[in-house]
Amino acid sequence: MKPIVLAAVFSIALPGAVLAGPASNAVKFFYVPSVKFEGDAKYRDRFTEPVTKLFEANDKAQKEKPDEVSCLDFDPGLDAEDFDQKTLSKTLKLTEAVDGDTAEVTASFNLFPEGDDSKREMVWSLKKVDGKWKIADISSKTSDWKLSALGCGASTE
Repeated sequence: MKPIVLAAVFSIALPGAVLAGPASNAVKFFYVPSVKFEGDAKYRDRFTEPVTKLFEANDKAQKEKPDEVSCLDFDPGLDAEDFDQKTLSKTLKLTEAVDGDTAEVTASFNLFPEGDDSKREMVWSLKKVDGKWKIADISSKTSDWKLSALGCGASTE
């Protein structure tokens, strides 16, 4: 009788501990083996609206005023500018929740070996487009912001 109980416990525990899957792999790409800047034009095919509109506005701002700080003056996937790759890679945990053609992947990690302010929890929203998971938005649970809601290049003139 005990093996049945253990099997029931594992079957209940495992769904909450889903660490990998196609949606998670789309996010993992930006963290390991090395961090990649999401706003880089060479990764645009991995994104979809609404976040692509922010990237386009960021590109425009950089071209118009190359000597000024653009809209993305930090790494959105890290919610930071500085980090230790070894620590990030070692502490990275991805969990995903898929609902049809949408998914949320939560990335939890530490930026540095020490310090409570180095802990990050990022939520990546994805949409399946032509059979591939694409990133629609990134939000920080740690700092309470959403990439698509950041203002960029909005002129009042």
